[in-house]
Amino acid sequence: IDGPMMRTSMFFLVFGMCVLLVVAMAAEGITVNTSSPIISSSPIISSSSGPKVVNIGALLTVNSVIGRSVKPAIIAAVDDVNSDPTILGDTHLNLILHDTNCSGFLGTIEALELMEKSVVAAIGPQSSTIAHVISHVVNELHVPLLSFGATDPTLSALQFPYFLRTTQSDYYQMSAVADLIEHFEWKEVIAIYVDDDYGRNGISSLGDSLAQKRAKISYKAAFTSVNGLTEILTAVNLMESRVYVVHVNPDTGLEVFKIAKRLGMMTCGYVWIATEWLPAENGIILKIRKRFNSYALYAYDSVWLLARALHALLISGESVTFSSDGRLGNGSTNESMIRFSGLRTFNEGPKLLETLLSTNFTGVSGEIRFDREKNLVNPGYDVLNIGGTGVRTIGYWSKSLGLSVNAPEKMYAKTVNGSSETKQLYSVIWPGETSVKPRGWVFPNNGKPLRIGVPYRHSYIEVVTKDVRSPQGVRGYSIDVFEAAVNLLPYPVPREYILYGDGVRNPSYSKLVSAVADNFLLDD
Repeated sequence: IDGPMMRTSMFFLVFGMCVLLVVAMAAEGITVNTSSPIISSSPIISSSSGPKVVNIGALLTVNSVIGRSVKPAIIAAVDDVNSDPTILGDTHLNLILHDTNCSGFLGTIEALELMEKSVVAAIGPQSSTIAHVISHVVNELHVPLLSFGATDPTLSALQFPYFLRTTQSDYYQMSAVADLIEHFEWKEVIAIYVDDDYGRNGISSLGDSLAQKRAKISYKAAFTSVNGLTEILTAVNLMESRVYVVHVNPDTGLEVFKIAKRLGMMTCGYVWIATEWLPAENGIILKIRKRFNSYALYAYDSVWLLARALHALLISGESVTFSSDGRLGNGSTNESMIRFSGLRTFNEGPKLLETLLSTNFTGVSGEIRFDREKNLVNPGYDVLNIGGTGVRTIGYWSKSLGLSVNAPEKMYAKTVNGSSETKQLYSVIWPGETSVKPRGWVFPNNGKPLRIGVPYRHSYIEVVTKDVRSPQGVRGYSIDVFEAAVNLLPYPVPREYILYGDGVRNPSYSKLVSAVADNFLLDD
């Protein structure tokens, strides 16, 4: 591949059932198999003096859409590492998996129990909420977290030095979504999202990205369970914006579309943009790379990242040792029943973290290399158009080059060679099986009427003036032209004419324009 390996994801435009989707996918031509997929930049040297067994942990919700694909991927990666003597020599990885049960409370307890098993690192957690809580613990224990699914942008903060994201940050995904919204010239969107750290902080990042493009989120529709979705979607259907960004979990996300379809919100004029959660529904079969599930690929690469870093750590002469922390006693001083004495600090943790951050290789999901903010370099996304059971790739997005019909690595090569592609996206099939771009808004059924400022003059009354006998309360040539134009529109426009002035002297047009711009008509 010409240029640097781009790490691509996907987001979707949903239409009809048709969606515009932004979502992660693996690098082309790389498959998951039982032999090492790692492309090494330096020769691997066998370690013969290291420990026989090194414990590594895994934190995921086993009975979930993501968990069902990630668990076999992690197990396969550990088996592949252990079967390759050129990676860790006689040292074997011992996988200790804890189920976080799709619960912030239970997940935190499971994570704490995992830390008692003397693990040198943990693959996960899957949840951004658990990542926030457990990051405070691993900071003290010096145990790196390699998360394949926690996309909350705020986890990149300096507050969480031992949190490494081996997937894309929602900061970049929301930048891609904002570029897409700008491309189609929509100014307002409605965000539909799950009310947790993942949902709230992802949508907050979208709001920041849209503000830079003079667009905004007009309404935030948050939910905690599917029970209240019908009422939420009914409410947003009465609002002005017809562009919806859906940022939810894959286990409940399809319920949004099912209910929306039942409410008639998958027809002409509607736009649905789904983030990376949607492709997880398609699952992944190990040994055959499935296009639309990237979480398993990220998890697989996370194990190899850890194995390579451990190899570098061991051949440098470091060992794997743990020590007790005097602050974590038996709780006898405060009569606590919680025993933290089993939590021990990984002495070589800071060195392993440093090694992880400096590791550079190409895995099944693309290039694995971190920038100064601990994000993976070269983020990229596929833009997919889903209609019915069909999927079309209509373009790509990359951090440095934005939207293009060329794949990121090809686009990069063209730019380096002095030429670039000007076309940003291929044509889209919109809801209603039409190629006509939706305007993205309507006059809301429960909204205020369009208020029109009318100068109440004492001269040139043929142009415009007050008329108490007219239904509009005004008359004149300007009113006739405006009414004729409005009547040509294919939808109703509720309107109200607001007189500005007293009819005795001509009002100030400058003040009238300012009043309209401020959305408030003042007396002259």
